[in-house]
Amino acid sequence: MRIFGRFVADRSGNVGMITALLTVPLVGAAGLSVDFSHALSVRAQLQAAADAAAVGAIAQSSDAVATAMTMTGNGPIPIAKTDAHNIFFSQMSGETGNLPVDLTIDVTKTSNTLNSTVSFSAAVSTSFMQILGQTSMKISGTATAQYQTASFMDFYMLLDNTPSMGVGATADDVSKLQAKTGCAFACHQMDQASNNYTAAKSLGVNMRIDVVRQATQALTDTAKNERVTSDQFRMGVYTFGTKAEDAKLTTISSLNSNLTQVKAYTDAVDLMTIPYQNYNSDQLTSFDSALTQMNTIIEPAGSGNSNTDRQKILFFVSDGVADAYKPSSCTKKTTGGRCQEPIDTSFCKPLKDRGVKIAILYTTYLPLPSNSWYNSWIKPFQSEIPTRMSDCASPGLYFEVSPTEGISAAMKALFLKTISSPRITS
Repeated sequence: MRIFGRFVADRSGNVGMITALLTVPLVGAAGLSVDFSHALSVRAQLQAAADAAAVGAIAQSSDAVATAMTMTGNGPIPIAKTDAHNIFFSQMSGETGNLPVDLTIDVTKTSNTLNSTVSFSAAVSTSFMQILGQTSMKISGTATAQYQTASFMDFYMLLDNTPSMGVGATADDVSKLQAKTGCAFACHQMDQASNNYTAAKSLGVNMRIDVVRQATQALTDTAKNERVTSDQFRMGVYTFGTKAEDAKLTTISSLNSNLTQVKAYTDAVDLMTIPYQNYNSDQLTSFDSALTQMNTIIEPAGSGNSNTDRQKILFFVSDGVADAYKPSSCTKKTTGGRCQEPIDTSFCKPLKDRGVKIAILYTTYLPLPSNSWYNSWIKPFQSEIPTRMSDCASPGLYFEVSPTEGISAAMKALFLKTISSPRITS
């Protein structure tokens, strides 16, 4: 009995027994940390692949965007799911290259927005946790992206080709013309075989109308390079008339998605001819009439979400000074009913009220301090010209370019600003 009592009372092996009992959970805990860190690393790689797939499937140059712009309604885009799948697995390498992954992809168009969702799940094998009977850990994640498709747009290019646009394009051109003719304007006067217009041509002087024509043609090339589909942009080109005797809104090129053809037609843009000096008291620049007529030509404005629901943009290029018979409603003083004034913005409002955007490229009206007519009639409101032009333009779509700057570059910058739209967000 004493031997049994001593055995029961003996505590000398407790530490060893407790250590043995704790070994399994301690090893399991350490293994959990290692396996968990490994699983997080694998998940990070898969998440990066999912991000790339969600974004890449609806990138600007993707088949999904091109397909979406041909769709007349909403719905899924199967080709985007294929692209997302391929992009995801192209990111796999090393361990992830052999890892079975369940992938769920959804790409749909709603209005002009593409929504992309890529979800993944996988089982990552464990090492140390197998001691506790857990052979794998589940990981999962989701990536989303959104893209607004480029809008379908119609551009109505209203180009001021009235006699004031015959001024030299730069200060140097003005000086050359004044030295030869005594005048800064290359008036295309038809009663004289030799006139300021022919003098400008012989001197190699660039008139402002020349630069505007060239800039418009260059813009058709920009539009071709920027479009996603062949019919995304359409352009029409209009002037104030080819001759003063029939001064009215004139179609140089009707609205057309064949931008190469529009470019060719724009060769016809030139300075309005006049039969003789001071014809019709030089009242040949009626912005009121041009804007009113454009309002009848421009079709109802749409959202731009499809080729049958297009945004409408009036792209107006001018030096901003109207000169027309307007005896009772002119915003400045008149002489014999002749009204010389900055653009009357009340004629811009009807277009805006219909949802038409107005983009204005103001080609700075050159001060002519040695010209008595300028000093008497234009100089008093010279500072108001850009303000009125800016007020006529839709928010953010006004650009002024001075004679020493590039009209072509300015026109391109204004065009790119007009077509810009939100991009991918994820």
